[in-house]
Amino acid sequence: MTETAPPPSRARAEIDLGALRANVRALRARVAPHVRVMAVVKADAYGHGAERCARAALDAGAAWLGTATPQEALALRAAGITDVPVLCWLWTPGDPWDAGIEAGLDIAVSGRWALDEVTAAARRTGGTARIQLKADTGLGRNGCQPADWPALVTEALKAEQEGLVKVTGLWSHFACADEPGHPSITAQLDVFRSMLDYAEKAGVEPEVRHIANSPATLTLPEAHFDLVRPGIAMYGVSPAPELGTSAELGLRPVMSLRASVALVKEVPAGHGVSYGHHYVTGGETTLGLIPVGYADGVPRHASDRGPVLVDGTVRTVAGRVAMDQFVVDLGGERPAPGTEAVLFGSGEHGEPTAQDWAEAADTIAYEIVTRIGARVPRVYVGE
Repeated sequence: MTETAPPPSRARAEIDLGALRANVRALRARVAPHVRVMAVVKADAYGHGAERCARAALDAGAAWLGTATPQEALALRAAGITDVPVLCWLWTPGDPWDAGIEAGLDIAVSGRWALDEVTAAARRTGGTARIQLKADTGLGRNGCQPADWPALVTEALKAEQEGLVKVTGLWSHFACADEPGHPSITAQLDVFRSMLDYAEKAGVEPEVRHIANSPATLTLPEAHFDLVRPGIAMYGVSPAPELGTSAELGLRPVMSLRASVALVKEVPAGHGVSYGHHYVTGGETTLGLIPVGYADGVPRHASDRGPVLVDGTVRTVAGRVAMDQFVVDLGGERPAPGTEAVLFGSGEHGEPTAQDWAEAADTIAYEIVTRIGARVPRVYVGE
C-alpha cells in the first residue's frame, strides 16, 4: 500500500525519495562511466514501494530495472514504465512467458526447460524474446552449471538464428561478496570470465555482462563489467557491517518506521508485561504501548531487545512482541499518547537503525526493511 495523504496516526513507513536518488548517484560515482546501473526493485523495492522507487532511481541515472518475479516486472510496465529495460530472473514453468515477451522484458534463462518455454512463447506471440543466460559460477542457486553451459549456449544461438530470441545478456551472482577476501569471490570471477569467453567465442553478442550485487558494486571494481545491480545499497542500508556503516559507505537510509504511542500507564513493581511474562517490572514504572507488531513486520525475535526512540530516549522492547503491539518500559517518564516512537531510521537524530534491529533479531538489515507489512502505509517525502 502506498500513501501520499497526511501521515496516519497509528504507524507509517516514511520513504525518503531524495535519499534514494542520492544513493543512486553515489553508486553511479563508484563505477566507470561506461558501466550502467540496474536499480533492483524486487519485493516491492525491498518494502519501499516499487513504482515510486523505480521512477526515482531512473531520475537519478539508473539505466535498467531488476525484479525477481515476472509479476513484479509486468506491474512496472502496467504502471507506465515502458521505456527502460527490465530484467526478471525468477521464472517457473507456466509463468506468463507470452506477456513477458509482449512487454519487452529481459527474461533470465538458467536451463534448457526455460529456453524451451520462452521459445514456444515466441512462436505463439510472433515476437522475439529478449533473454539473458544466467551462469551458476558457484552460488548453487539459479543459473546454468558450467558443464551444461555449452549446450545451453548452442541451443540459444539456434533460437536466435530462427529469430525467436535475442541474447541480450550473460550474467551471474556472487555468494560471498559481502565477506571481503573470501576465496569464493576470485573463484567465481574466474569461472564467470571462462563462461563469458566460451559464449562470446561461440557467437553470443550480449548487450550487458554482469555479476556485481550491492557489496560487489561497493568493493569490487574488477567485477563491474558492463552493468552493476545494487539492491539493498540503493535503499541506504549497508550490505554487511564488515563493509562499513551506511554513512561510511556514503549512503543514506531511505526508510524510517514510525508509530504513535497509543497508551502510557503507571504500573507497580513486579508487574508482568506481554505474553509469557518474560519481562517483569523491577520497580514502579510507566509502560508505553507501541501499536505495531509482527503482523506489521516487527520481528518477534527482537522481543526484549528491539530499540525504540521515544521522546528523545532510546527504550527497549519490554517482553514479547505481539501480533499488533509491543510495550516499552518508560522508566517513570510520561510522554503524552500520540507521541512519536521511531523504531528505525537514518540514525542521524539518535534513533535506532535497521541494522540495530537486525542485530536485536539475529538477522540481516535486508529482512528488517523488506518485511514491513502492507498495513503500514508508505508515506513519501523528498519528491
